[in-house]
Amino acid sequence: MSALPSSIPAAPLPTLLQPPSAPAQSLVNAGVAAAALAAIPLLFSDYWLNSILIPIVILGLAGIGLNLLMGFAGLVSLGSAAFMSIGAFASYNLLLRLPLLPLPVVLVLAGLIAAAAGVLFGLPALRIKGFYLGASTLGAQFFFEWLFTNFHWFSNDSQSLTISAPRLEWLGYAIQSAADRYLMVLVVTALLIGLAYAVLRSRVGREWMAIRDMDTAAGVIGIQVARRKLQAYAVSSFFLGIAGALWAFAYLGTADSHAFNLDKSFQILFIVLIGGSATIWGNFLGAAFIVFTPILLNRLAEAGSLSFIADQGALANVQHLVFGALIIFLLIKEPDGLSSLLRKGFARLPWRRATP
Repeated sequence: MSALPSSIPAAPLPTLLQPPSAPAQSLVNAGVAAAALAAIPLLFSDYWLNSILIPIVILGLAGIGLNLLMGFAGLVSLGSAAFMSIGAFASYNLLLRLPLLPLPVVLVLAGLIAAAAGVLFGLPALRIKGFYLGASTLGAQFFFEWLFTNFHWFSNDSQSLTISAPRLEWLGYAIQSAADRYLMVLVVTALLIGLAYAVLRSRVGREWMAIRDMDTAAGVIGIQVARRKLQAYAVSSFFLGIAGALWAFAYLGTADSHAFNLDKSFQILFIVLIGGSATIWGNFLGAAFIVFTPILLNRLAEAGSLSFIADQGALANVQHLVFGALIIFLLIKEPDGLSSLLRKGFARLPWRRATP
């Protein structure tokens, strides 16, 4: 007579009683967030769309591009604005000289051109790292700013060296109003966020994180370190190039090479540090801080009759002090940035601590 098994496997729960899987829950959350963001033009004025929401979304996208490189691959770049300028000037010339190309194709091609430049200036990462790599990436910042300033072909021989947004349209629909430009920026950013998640969950993303933790050990277990580093620079520059095109045409309307100077590169770096390294949504928190801080300081100066802050030079210095103080605080108290602070604060809420 055969012995009974020591343990009988439990019957699976009915499908309706099983908790939703993580990807399904993520899709639901993303759908709810997308619907809420798409309804924003119905609730806010053109001022909010033009001056606050559009720059927050674009800067958050640029922060994602740099965070893929720094937070997930462990590499350094101090010339992010240079690749934004490549995307802006490339998309301008593509729309100007190849008017039959549809707008989405132009954005993708501009991102690919920026990615090629990112691979070129990422070659030093194969030999050096840390501070020296950061210093070498400054070469891209100065080189492209000089290139677009001295070679007038890129600005269509404009005497002012500026590029103006051409007529933006898709399938015969003109994208001109603030709501239209906001929705365009939102759709492009949502697609690139999906691409970022797909890359991070793939083998490439896992190997980036292994290289970030210890590149020597990653090479020992068979990871092609040099190839993955160049891929990280390419993907990061691709995101930054598209963000630069959106910044020039969907936000500024008119731009030149000085709109993507070294201050813009440090601004994107601040977004990553403030929002949190190795995160996607934290970049939008950092971008919101970057956009709202000057406005709040200006309002405080007007409300408190603080004449020394009302001066634009003094106001800029106060902003730098606030940025520096917050970065120092986060590096000491919470290296993972505002996203980690919000996550921990949300976990301490009474209804989150209650045991079912």
